[in-house]
Amino acid sequence: MPDTSSETLAQSGDRLGIGRIQRHLFLCCDQTKPKCCTKEASLESWDYLKRRLVELGIDSAQASQDVSVFRTKANCLRVCQQGPILLVYPDGVWYHSVTPTAIEQILQDHILNNQPVEAYRFFSHPLPDPGTSS
Repeated sequence: MPDTSSETLAQSGDRLGIGRIQRHLFLCCDQTKPKCCTKEASLESWDYLKRRLVELGIDSAQASQDVSVFRTKANCLRVCQQGPILLVYPDGVWYHSVTPTAIEQILQDHILNNQPVEAYRFFSHPLPDPGTSS
């Protein structure tokens, strides 16, 4: 299928700040079949996350600090309990019960100060460094 837009993929990547991304946040949200929480609760968390990344100046598209964060709405992260679920990569930290209050603490402590929030963390598995052999 031909590209009908005037923006190339490279330009889209530049606009989104993909080359500056340091962390990628995946939020289980807007589920087709809500299992871990209500659809409304997940959307409230998603809206809060989007707004706060911009307000803090760390959204990858306009990051004005040393921190640049990309966000993705995931239909389901397959945990299916105590949601919404938030996954932070490359750290591999999984959080449960991610309400706006929890998101604020995660942004302040984990994203801005590199201190995972134990009260919400239920699993950790950092991505391996591709430069090292296993």
